[in-house]
Amino acid sequence: MFGRKDQDLEKGPQVAKSTLDTSSDGAVPGETFVYGDSLYAKLQRLAGKINIEQRGIERVPPEEQTDTSYFNIGSMWLAANMVVSSFAIGVLGKSLFALGFVDAILVNLFFNLLGIMTVGFFSCFGPPFGLRQMVLSRFWFGYWGTKFIACLNVLACIGWSAANAIVGAQLLHAVNNDVPGFAGVIIIAFCTFIITFAGYKVVHMYEYWSWVPTFIVFMIVFGTFAHSGDFVNIPMGVGKSELGSCLSFGSTVYGFATGWTSYAADYTVYQPRDRSRRKIFFSAWAGLIVPLIFTQFLGIAVMTATSLNDGDNKYQAGYTASGNGGLLAAVLEPLGGFGKFCLVILALSIVANNCPNIYSVSLTLQVLSRYTQRIPRFIWVFLGSCASVAIAIPGYSHFETILENFMNIIAYWLAIYSGISLTDHFVFKRGFGGYRIEIYDKPNKLPPGIAAAVAFGFGIAGMVTGMSQSWWIGPIAKHAGALPSGGDVGFELAFVFASVSYIFLRTAELKVFGR
Repeated sequence: MFGRKDQDLEKGPQVAKSTLDTSSDGAVPGETFVYGDSLYAKLQRLAGKINIEQRGIERVPPEEQTDTSYFNIGSMWLAANMVVSSFAIGVLGKSLFALGFVDAILVNLFFNLLGIMTVGFFSCFGPPFGLRQMVLSRFWFGYWGTKFIACLNVLACIGWSAANAIVGAQLLHAVNNDVPGFAGVIIIAFCTFIITFAGYKVVHMYEYWSWVPTFIVFMIVFGTFAHSGDFVNIPMGVGKSELGSCLSFGSTVYGFATGWTSYAADYTVYQPRDRSRRKIFFSAWAGLIVPLIFTQFLGIAVMTATSLNDGDNKYQAGYTASGNGGLLAAVLEPLGGFGKFCLVILALSIVANNCPNIYSVSLTLQVLSRYTQRIPRFIWVFLGSCASVAIAIPGYSHFETILENFMNIIAYWLAIYSGISLTDHFVFKRGFGGYRIEIYDKPNKLPPGIAAAVAFGFGIAGMVTGMSQSWWIGPIAKHAGALPSGGDVGFELAFVFASVSYIFLRTAELKVFGR
């Protein structure tokens, strides 16, 4: 699946000693993974001896691109989304937005299909360019502008990890009330750290299989709930209130689905450069849509049972006591001890969801400066894991509010990111042939980034006018649903404002700077 040992995916090429260009993306000029006297070189040599991935954001050379399995791409996202965090998004349809069953299903389907398109598209950039997603962003946002984008991505990676760890901790608490929330968070974070510390190869190997037991457990949940007869077909609402709820739930769903956009190419850089872009896209697309639809539809269906007897039922009691963990525990209650075992499996599924977050945050941190790049990837994995724990533990008791706000913020900034990068790709570079990949680490040859920065500001303006949060309701959002909350159209307006303004701004930038 990964090629011969002498073509190990994760080891840098053993080249003769030579003086590197100090402006290049070599982490330490004059040193490689196999020689040098700095602490960086010594740590990298130690990592190589125990088969830990050494390469960070440096471009992956063709001789290391030996991962020839398309299923590796699909299984990566299949495992990362066949998790209880995805189930939790479906639950929000009723718990936060008071939607009926059919309208929640339709909103979920449409916004998931919309959200995953950019993840599949940017996955196609990894093989031909051999660059991570944040490094690729330099071609659209410039060398310095990408540092700002990287900061946003760091917040997204760590925030996702924290939110997911809280879901896993809720499940562990539902199994055993003696397991406090902070202990569950630490368990999830430690398991994630062990896998991501090793690197790309181990992450893919884990994701290749980890979805199987989780899928079996979700099928058990589905079968047990269907057999219970407790499903309630909550009727669809009408009017502006219904419109606002659908748009706001859709924004949350989109934020979850598109959340992988800023990592996408990280997981295809070891694929050979002659890979079919169509096959890569559909591998990623299928790996995303199947688990998202399955788990979130299940969450929508199970949550309807909380309305039985006007809320006086075991489902509502479980959800009130332990959130999503309590809700699932109520479904699996008839299975006794085996049901608790299933909950533990679901709790550990969070590891598969958090692996991309922690792995990618280590790469993103290396983009911030040449100094952060000189800290090996595996050390950043440890620091990122610690940061996610520090956020998740105090946020445990306020999960639902945190999740809604966080999903929407993710939707907003990634909509702007997608609007600018897609516009540049199709309008100005006119496809993959328009990239001069050899300048990826040359600040004076990359775009200045001024057009992207100003367009990002326009995107924020669109976001502000269309967002609907507890702390701010934009003027356009007020007309997208019933008052006082209206309806959230922030990500749609953010995308349009950013992409349209970028066309004019980039045209002017090219005339002035010529690059």
